[in-house]
Amino acid sequence: MKTGVLLIQLGTPDSPSVKDVRKYLSEFLNDPRVIDIPTVARFFLVNGIIVPFRAQKSAKIYQQLWTKEGSPLLLYSQNLQIKLQKSFGDEVDVRLAMRYGNPGMENVLEEMRKQNYSRIILLPLFPQYASATTGSAVEKAMKIIHKWWVIPEIRTISQFYADKGFINCFVEKGKQYNLAEYDHVLFSYHGLPIRQVDKVHVDGKPCADHNCENEITEENKFCYKAACYATTRLIAEQLNLPKEKYTVCFQSRLDKNWLEPFADKTIIEHAKKGTKKLLVFSPAFVADCLETIIEIGHEYQQLFVEHGGEKVHLVESLNDSDAWVEALRKLVLKQLG
Repeated sequence: MKTGVLLIQLGTPDSPSVKDVRKYLSEFLNDPRVIDIPTVARFFLVNGIIVPFRAQKSAKIYQQLWTKEGSPLLLYSQNLQIKLQKSFGDEVDVRLAMRYGNPGMENVLEEMRKQNYSRIILLPLFPQYASATTGSAVEKAMKIIHKWWVIPEIRTISQFYADKGFINCFVEKGKQYNLAEYDHVLFSYHGLPIRQVDKVHVDGKPCADHNCENEITEENKFCYKAACYATTRLIAEQLNLPKEKYTVCFQSRLDKNWLEPFADKTIIEHAKKGTKKLLVFSPAFVADCLETIIEIGHEYQQLFVEHGGEKVHLVESLNDSDAWVEALRKLVLKQLG
């Protein structure tokens, strides 16, 4: 069977200019799965308040992130696609699209339609399922595909938070550091509104009623919080990290009704109680980006020093490493069997 694989990343502005950042933020924040409030309220909130006031500030942050070659997220993702394609040879066609920005899903999927694949595998590059990431990416892909006259077999890899290859990649990254040199280890995941996390539970009960910090069950298997804690347990176990040596936290919060503990507050608390060196994993991201390079690497470093700490050391993400390419290849092969 002729098979196409579509890798889907979140996206990035075309440049760090205010104009391009404004365009990117507008597309991103107008997504009803990202800001899940009534349409009219979201329209005025995003287009009348958030984007006009945030674009310039965000552009300055993207300027810090940008390299001579461009956006790190895009560069790592493109290299990953190229390497994964080489690993398959002619057996599978591997494409890359962004949920927001370029390369756009409409154009990439139109190219794939013309190839007349018997099967397409959608692979959003988000380890832990969330409606605002994987859900949004799959929804958009299906909205495009459903207009095709011929719809091939579609398979979706919804999450891979516990995949052995994925976990091993982060474990090997961790082994590059002498863990004994660090006072504490943080596992920092992107935050989400609590109401979005609670919506995944089919019994209607909130996340707090499902013991999500300690186990995965049939009821919470698509819970973002549960998946984050499960990923952490698996990595920590292989690195022989005792429970008192590490903390799970959530970054990039917008208000108090997001997942806790908050990463910035956790950083401050550790600094105030005498912690000098922190090692930070960020296993919600498979490629380094604004949230890892700038937020953790720069902003949290400043925050830590301001309150008495010395060094916040970010563990590099999987990016386009050969081990990650091999782990993805095996994920895809499971769908081909």
